[in-house]
Amino acid sequence: MSRSDKFDEVRKLFPATEKLAYFDGGARALLSVNSRKALDELLDARIYEGGDKPAMMDLIERVRAKFAKLINAAPDEVAFTKNVSDGLNSIAGSIPFEPGDNMVLSADLEHPNNIYPWYNIRDRVGIEVRDVPSKDGQIDVDAMILAMDERTKIVTCSTVTFSPGFRTDVPKLGKACRERDVFLLVDGVQSCGTLKTDVEELQVDAMAVSTQKGLQSLYGMGFLYCRKEAADGLRPERLARFGVNLGEDTHEAATGDQAFDFMPGARRFEVGNYNFPGAAATEPALDLMLELGPDAIEERNCSLARRLASGMHQLGLPVCGDLDDPLRTHLVTIGEMDLNNHEGAGNGELGALFDHLWSNGVRLSIRRGVLRFGIHFYNNNDDIDRVLDLTRQWKEQAKAA
Repeated sequence: MSRSDKFDEVRKLFPATEKLAYFDGGARALLSVNSRKALDELLDARIYEGGDKPAMMDLIERVRAKFAKLINAAPDEVAFTKNVSDGLNSIAGSIPFEPGDNMVLSADLEHPNNIYPWYNIRDRVGIEVRDVPSKDGQIDVDAMILAMDERTKIVTCSTVTFSPGFRTDVPKLGKACRERDVFLLVDGVQSCGTLKTDVEELQVDAMAVSTQKGLQSLYGMGFLYCRKEAADGLRPERLARFGVNLGEDTHEAATGDQAFDFMPGARRFEVGNYNFPGAAATEPALDLMLELGPDAIEERNCSLARRLASGMHQLGLPVCGDLDDPLRTHLVTIGEMDLNNHEGAGNGELGALFDHLWSNGVRLSIRRGVLRFGIHFYNNNDDIDRVLDLTRQWKEQAKAA
């Protein structure tokens, strides 16, 4: 079976594609029938048998290992969290800040959930938050590197911005942070599952993601990657039994001595029991991604995105960024950025285009004044044609009016 045929087969696992041209993966991706089946099986076991806890714990370890494989990490470097925000806060609260220390970010292009934790630490501890302005709609990595000094404890950024959706040169930033012994934390939610996201290539110390976007699963679960060498130097702000190392095959309710060791790597950040339904729904999605391969997924998604961006540009729409920019991703945004306008199109005409697309079965988002199309591997050229044809139709109707 050719690669194209394989993706055509995969598309059949997502029933919503039969009626919708779904481009809202930047907010939440479609769920497959395989995830629904796995979730049903878990719930049936709870309803009819009360649930098998050892089997559920086996599920957790399988999912941990599969996510680790997807990002080129070791299983012990992966912790389960509630979402991106939970993962980011787990790291933020574990960094041993002292008054006068500083951290670096680019608030222009970060989601608020990767801004407010640092403002909180600023006000609570007395650190300096060094905010580096964005440049041409992209995170200015060179300026972030220049902003670091001997009191910089951590740098944070998104691997891909949620709007306007450009890739950050994380490997360059990661190399600079390693050379300076500065912790690098990234929000990987807009790249993980949709683009190749290799933590070794990125040279990050920690990465937080949630499962409802590129990982094609449910709200309410996430993963925190933390490089083992980095994690072993951190003391968790919160601690529960699963974060304490009492040896293998020790019951979760067991208690050790008052003197204790943390679990190795990222496991120390796990607090309480797991989101088993979330894990059940996520496992088939991870299986599919590992079968297709991160490189093939990225090639597919970015190829479709380039075609959509080029077509919109030819129709005279203001596509964000240069069409040949190597930092382009699976996200295509249309319009002019407005940092103070999260869900409304800053351009009235683009608001009308959004309504026209939505009423004709196209699903997309508006973020910071721009239309955002989030592509995933269940999309195909027919979806792109549908958007371009509807946009052409809208322009003709507007002209006639």
